[in-house]
Amino acid sequence: MYLRSNKKRRKDVSLEDPVGSDREGNEMTLSDLLGSDPDDVVDTVDLTWEKQKMYEKLPLLAERERQVLCKRYGLPDGEEYTQREIAQELGISRSYVSRIERKALDKLYQHMKANNGVG
Repeated sequence: MYLRSNKKRRKDVSLEDPVGSDREGNEMTLSDLLGSDPDDVVDTVDLTWEKQKMYEKLPLLAERERQVLCKRYGLPDGEEYTQREIAQELGISRSYVSRIERKALDKLYQHMKANNGVG
């Protein structure tokens, strides 16, 4: 509601701007309302790092495996697709997309395990 009311003003809104107060009368900011668990931030960074590592190893895979993983995990542009959407685009079944994805991930895991001591 705060963002809607300020839409008329068309100015930047800071996460630290006061947006009201809680029941005890304490001032609340937009960042208080949105909240962010520190573990969520760490998980997001870890996921981004894992996707980057995966993207670097894609040349190890067959073309179809690369296509599926790129679409599934949003590599490199960030837009992720469901298995059903990928299946429709490639003209194959969803279960076949699932098998391709699993096989490709297993290949990448085995390669990383052999070269980095993962696992």
